[in-house]
Amino acid sequence: MPWVYLILAGGFEIIWAYTMKLSDGFTKPLYTSITLVTMVCSFALLSIAMKTLPLGTAYMIWTGIGALGAFVIGVTFLGEALTPLRVVAALLLLSGLILMKLATK
Repeated sequence: MPWVYLILAGGFEIIWAYTMKLSDGFTKPLYTSITLVTMVCSFALLSIAMKTLPLGTAYMIWTGIGALGAFVIGVTFLGEALTPLRVVAALLLLSGLILMKLATK
């Protein structure tokens, strides 16, 4: 169950990163509100997952999900560049997350 909480926490991290961008420096109340609520949800779920999972594993997976998700959102919805080097970097990050999961009991 802690892995489910951790994955959900990572999902909320993707949402808050995206809505933070859309908030335009916290000047748009709707996106600012969504950002703050999803931040709290993300941190709360991370803290629950960390009751069982090792700190390094939980934090790395959480930030990795957020980073990869933000990368995909940026490319898909914000018109950010999808260059070969950025794709390789994302794949390296993904491989690190998979290895961390496999290395954790």
